[in-house]
Amino acid sequence: MVKSARLETAAERKEFLITAEVMPPKGPDIEAFLEKATLLKNRVHAVNVTDSNRAVMRMSPLAASALLVQRGIEPICQLACRDRNRIALQGDLLGAEALGIHNILALTGDPVGCGDHPQARAVCDLESVRLLRVIGGLNRGFDSAGNALSSPTRLFAGAAIDPQCTSEAGLRSRFRRKVESGARFFQSQLVTDFERLAWFMDAIAHESARPVLAGIFLLKSAKNAEFINRNLPGVTIPEGIIRRLAGACDPLKEGTAIAAEQVAKARQICDGVHLMAIRKEELIPEILDLAGIAPVQ
Repeated sequence: MVKSARLETAAERKEFLITAEVMPPKGPDIEAFLEKATLLKNRVHAVNVTDSNRAVMRMSPLAASALLVQRGIEPICQLACRDRNRIALQGDLLGAEALGIHNILALTGDPVGCGDHPQARAVCDLESVRLLRVIGGLNRGFDSAGNALSSPTRLFAGAAIDPQCTSEAGLRSRFRRKVESGARFFQSQLVTDFERLAWFMDAIAHESARPVLAGIFLLKSAKNAEFINRNLPGVTIPEGIIRRLAGACDPLKEGTAIAAEQVAKARQICDGVHLMAIRKEELIPEILDLAGIAPVQ
């Protein structure tokens, strides 16, 4: 199957990259999922399809990504090592190649204890760095045991990064290991400290020549922001933003404006943005318009 490589091509051209996240359905009905993804078709270079994010069971990201390919929407298929051993992961990666899915985001995966199946047994045969190495091997035509494939894959592998990690040494080491293991692009966790992001780009990411996309989250209300501060380790929504949301006549509209401001800030610092607007994906085009980001070609 012929694969779209819009994201990889845009990265090679050093364009400002735009991606956005859409969760597969918790059930077999795909209508709402496809509707949200279709709204993003000409506004982003690729749509991330999450892999049971926060360990909450949802449709297979491989199946959901294939559905997007059928509709001319380029996906980034997330694969979490939490749920599969190296045999299953490689089988899914070969399946992605056959289905025309070009982009893979290699993730370790959230702990099962935080999800809706806490009794599940985590696999964790690999983690994200070793999965990147496995993808590199498949792209060279060999599985992780050294056996030759019938033909090599051509997967464009990415990884997650947290520029706001408090351990400079840990952040530097993790980023370097992922680059050395084959990460071709990076999507960051939710960013609220843009001074820290600028430091990360200058001190760590710059020499790698790998595009880094800042994670921008649409806050719907002050309550939403306070929930994030309580429940997402390493993320702190500034009090000034919480006050703006609390004092707004229309908190969602204010959150949209804040997200657009953050996109504009990121545009001056890094190589792209990754937009997360959980259950409000229809507002992503408006965020991009407010930030002065034109539709992608």
